[in-house]
Amino acid sequence: MKYSLFTGDGLIPDNFVGLDNFVSLFTEKRYYSKFWNAFGNNIKFFFIVTIVQNVFGFLMAVLITRPFKGNKTVRKISFLPTTLSVLVVGYIFKLILNPYYGVFDNFLALIGLKEFILPWLGDPRTALPVVAFAVSWQFFGESVLFYTSGIDSIDRSIIEAAKIDGAGIWREMIHIILPSILPIVGIVTILIFIGDFTQFDIIFAMTGTRGDPSYSTDLFGSLFYRTAFASSERGGWGTGMGAAVATMMFIIVSMGVGGFLYFFSKKKEGYDK
Repeated sequence: MKYSLFTGDGLIPDNFVGLDNFVSLFTEKRYYSKFWNAFGNNIKFFFIVTIVQNVFGFLMAVLITRPFKGNKTVRKISFLPTTLSVLVVGYIFKLILNPYYGVFDNFLALIGLKEFILPWLGDPRTALPVVAFAVSWQFFGESVLFYTSGIDSIDRSIIEAAKIDGAGIWREMIHIILPSILPIVGIVTILIFIGDFTQFDIIFAMTGTRGDPSYSTDLFGSLFYRTAFASSERGGWGTGMGAAVATMMFIIVSMGVGGFLYFFSKKKEGYDK
């Protein structure tokens, strides 16, 4: 935050300019167009990842906490991608989606769906959802782990009593499981929010620091890296402006976390009444 008040060449700017970097960030088009573009991409990215990790992670957790043969094995397998490096995951997805020799397009052709073959990472319409899916796939097991732990801690007698009273799986999820693990839902959502709004590695691995194509995958993490450390020819704005971007990231993440904490605490109070 300190360096956001300075400008100058090199990694340590030494010319004090007060809030001028922030004024430039929000009033000069060359700056604010990239900033708001990254903000919009981050919102979409967070929405997609939340749907996959939170919603499908919750449903998967409900499924594998049921008694069936192999449920423990499914739990372990679902967590395996989380142990991989983000860079490795990005590289694997780039290979899978390669338009020349990627197995995904070859698979679509094999089953007669050639019309769905696309340059997945080269099309601005599909690049961001694909990157979001790669992140979701990697950390899906983390959400499943949180939710299964929460569901396992619910008193089984409550669930059995609900079943005796005729509650189906849907009513069981809505009226017993979800209220019981709401604090965990809040924690998972906040972790996803923080991770997505500071995400850099997967963008670097899959679409580069410019958030290609046409900045359609540019997130705050890649924007900060590029503006602070790249040369002006490659989109750099100087360390001072980069620090201003980082400061705004911190403020947005802090406000978001505070908002989620307030929202989930109010929801919990509502369930407890």
